[in-house]
Amino acid sequence: MTEQTKEVTDLSSATADPEPRFLMIRFSSIGDIVLTTPVVRCLKKQVPGAQIHYLIKPQFKAVMEHNPYIDKLHFLQQDWEAMIEELKAEKFDYIIDLHHNLRTLRLKNALELPSFSFNKLNIEKFIFVKLKWNVMPKLHIIDRYMETVKSFGVYNDGEGMDYFISESERVPQNDIPASHHLGFISIVIGASFYTKKLPVYKLQELCKKIPHPIILLGAKEEAAEGDEIASVDPIKVYNACGKFSLNESADLVRQSKLVIAHDTGLMHIAAALKKEVIAVWGSTTPSFGMVPYYGKVFLRRNAMPYDDVQVHKLWCRPCTKIGRNKCPQGHFKCMKNIDIDYMVNQVAIRLKGK
Repeated sequence: MTEQTKEVTDLSSATADPEPRFLMIRFSSIGDIVLTTPVVRCLKKQVPGAQIHYLIKPQFKAVMEHNPYIDKLHFLQQDWEAMIEELKAEKFDYIIDLHHNLRTLRLKNALELPSFSFNKLNIEKFIFVKLKWNVMPKLHIIDRYMETVKSFGVYNDGEGMDYFISESERVPQNDIPASHHLGFISIVIGASFYTKKLPVYKLQELCKKIPHPIILLGAKEEAAEGDEIASVDPIKVYNACGKFSLNESADLVRQSKLVIAHDTGLMHIAAALKKEVIAVWGSTTPSFGMVPYYGKVFLRRNAMPYDDVQVHKLWCRPCTKIGRNKCPQGHFKCMKNIDIDYMVNQVAIRLKGK
């Protein structure tokens, strides 16, 4: 059975089942999973009796384990047949595929259930990356995710994204330096690819020029870079890279006055927590539809909560839709030409009165 014959575009009886069971799929990564949370919440709250199960890679369990709108998490397994048997035993009614790749196609064919998949716009992205013609719709990826549940009468409630942190993962004040107890800025120095990260010397310049306490956030892999950056002022700049779990880092984001982040997972977590963000873009671009997302309800009550920082009119941008391990042109102007003074000014504007 092909995906075309299984994929559902109209389901007049979608809400007839008093307790429909949904399997939602998004394997990775942190930011992409956080971006699915409005679909999870709206489906759970708007379809009576809906049971929501979520299939995810085990290394990203922390992102969704405290989400109250999810009834059960399932994990992508190396033993494919055992995983399929586990999922079949749940007797799902529908699949909501928010990953939409060959692996999810294989899974949908194995489960043989009505499925709804989001449009990845791969052709439009290819044209944009290869030909530099921006044919991307002016639509956030969350709106495209929401299209998958439209047949169930589900609509975007405008409440933005969710991120839930347990009490045990809250970072007490005495776990950060006393110099930061009256407030701090978080700078997320990491990213999944080299071309999505400001070079260390640019981050050092940024930290030198910001006259506020700073906490650097990132994984263990960024700890050495964090030490280099913090060396410009070890009192003002605290390197927390690798010292806290993902959810503890998310809690530090929650406690921040402002978050500066690359196009990465903690940027989306910051938006989910309704923090103001300065988003830095290198080889990728906001036009791909993954800018910080706050929801219409929040935006009606608040001024625009984020700034996009990028090098405009650079002929080679975007060179990728997800990031690269090195600059294909060798010059890395998309990050090296970022105006640090502009960023410092935006920090001053956003912190005014705080």
